Amino acid sequence: MGALLLLAPLSMHVNTLSSLAQLLASAETETLAFPTSINTALLLQKELANPDCHSADISRLLLCEPTLSARAVALANSALFASGQAPAITSVRAAVERLGHRNLYALATAAVIRQLNAGLRDEALRARATQLWAHTVHVAALAHALAGAVTHTDADTALFAGIVHEVAGFYMLAQADKTPGLYAQLETQMASTLEVIGRALMRQLGVPLPVADAVNALPGSTIMLPPEGLRDTLLLAKALSPVPSPLPQASVTVSAPLQAYLDHDPVLQALRAQPSAEAKGLIEVLLS
Repeated sequence: MGALLLLAPLSMHVNTLSSLAQLLASAETETLAFPTSINTALLLQKELANPDCHSADISRLLLCEPTLSARAVALANSALFASGQAPAITSVRAAVERLGHRNLYALATAAVIRQLNAGLRDEALRARATQLWAHTVHVAALAHALAGAVTHTDADTALFAGIVHEVAGFYMLAQADKTPGLYAQLETQMASTLEVIGRALMRQLGVPLPVADAVNALPGSTIMLPPEGLRDTLLLAKALSPVPSPLPQASVTVSAPLQAYLDHDPVLQALRAQPSAEAKGLIEVLLS
């Protein structure tokens, strides 16, 4: 009996190592599996990536996913897209026309990422996933604002990059929920594991190369002063986010010069103290 009790932890450790090896092997061969619950969002994402796709086809796909449809209409009516006296959007077809394919692609990708962690059983992992999504949403909203006001980068691209920048963390949490002890094992090699998974997910999800390169370059990078380009936009958004990432390797190291820049730049101070109506609306839609 005592021998069996001693063997149980050893067996669990072996299973955990096997699961980790399988996860890394799947990443290396770009065969990471996705839950069937995100099939519609993945199909929508694939359709939107096709330059010849038609708005009518996009509308039909959106209507197959009620939650995604509601978010599309809400986003179309947010301050970010309903400027001035624009009439309220009341249909999916009208939302598709107002948002455009690039922003719908970002919304579909957000749905894919959120569904990765739907139904997590482990309470601690579920709490990390909730915080990671809140961090992601704030980074996406800040990146959109920073792109136009500070780094002079395409704002829609920055928004999309903010949404996908922690996708490896979401996938890892989902896998850890299936295998007791896997997260503890991953903590000892978190950065390298996330790098491998992240690169594979960027390719499997069809993330454009400039965005993938910026996201893959985040670990260990420092912000240039003055910040410029997509990578610095993301790093700056992460540094300003009121919700930190729960994954230890994902934090941004704030040097003394960077802290001085954050504390004294009037544009950054304004974004930190009072998010714009556009940012608030985007955060509200993505967190709903």
